[in-house]
Amino acid sequence: MPNSAGLAGFSDTARSITLAVADSVGLGPFVQIMQDVSGNLAEAGDAVPRHMRGWKFGRGNGIVPPMKRLLVFGYGYSARALASHLRAQGWDVRGTTRDGTPRGGEATLQWPGTEMAGHLDWASHLLISAGPDAQGDPVLNALGDQLRAAQFDWVGYLSTTGVYGDHGGGWVDEGTPPRPETRRGMWRLAAEAAWRDTGLPVHVFRLAGIYGPGRGPFAKLRAGTARRIVKPNQVFSRIHVADIVQVLAASIARPNPGAVYNVCDDDPAPPEDVLEFAANLLGLPVPPAEDFATAEMTPMARSFYAASKRIRNTRIKTELGVHLAYPTYRAGLTALHAQRDMDP
Repeated sequence: MPNSAGLAGFSDTARSITLAVADSVGLGPFVQIMQDVSGNLAEAGDAVPRHMRGWKFGRGNGIVPPMKRLLVFGYGYSARALASHLRAQGWDVRGTTRDGTPRGGEATLQWPGTEMAGHLDWASHLLISAGPDAQGDPVLNALGDQLRAAQFDWVGYLSTTGVYGDHGGGWVDEGTPPRPETRRGMWRLAAEAAWRDTGLPVHVFRLAGIYGPGRGPFAKLRAGTARRIVKPNQVFSRIHVADIVQVLAASIARPNPGAVYNVCDDDPAPPEDVLEFAANLLGLPVPPAEDFATAEMTPMARSFYAASKRIRNTRIKTELGVHLAYPTYRAGLTALHAQRDMDP
């Protein structure tokens, strides 16, 4: 039985009930008997488990669970889209950036540079969107011991389909052994393994090429800087950011720790086809084809063409019940153009 010192402000009845709940795994049996008890477990300090602090005993309302709280490391494009969706459902969300400046009008935490212990204790859910480097995963490197001691209902790690490497245009799924050929792919695969080894309820999401409002081919086409690079048998998979949000939200609702999900649409396609379709939507000339073998490109740009594969997304549909809003790049780009919600 926990120490009752932190419950001095509670009535005898509330104290005994609270301590019983603190020792219990299931809260169901206690709901009815708490109908007439007032109080807030947030005030009870260490007398109750961390994940139960914030549960309220509302007079006549039984147990009232706390607001769900998401902490994001790497408050980037996809994470902000998820945050917007969750806030609309009553969640509280905090996100980190390297400089701590607002993103989309939302305040962020500067990290590294902010003490995170209190924020980790605050969070019920955790999303890792920050990328690894040659030294490994930056969040685990800095906060590994604190994270392993934390209690989260759900942890999501945003990875990449780049971990599969090159398959010559063939199909891969979550059961395909990863064989990354780029440094970034190798770093991502190592980070996936490191997060799974924490013992936390980790879910890995391997994202295809991301597009959506403010992110896609339109700006370069309008500026006349888009390049239509053609490499034989080169195909990429893609995913609209709205469908990333849909997958993450479905996983939060149906947690399955240890699961790996490919997050992509139904229509892997050559990049030159996507650019041509976008140009036609805008009524602009299709950029001339450039042979990949002879095109002048930076090493970084060239590395994106190092692997060709088609990604299967069956698992997000069968396990999470996801119905893609934009199952093809044509559907996604057409919707963005119709909304005039394109790149700035």
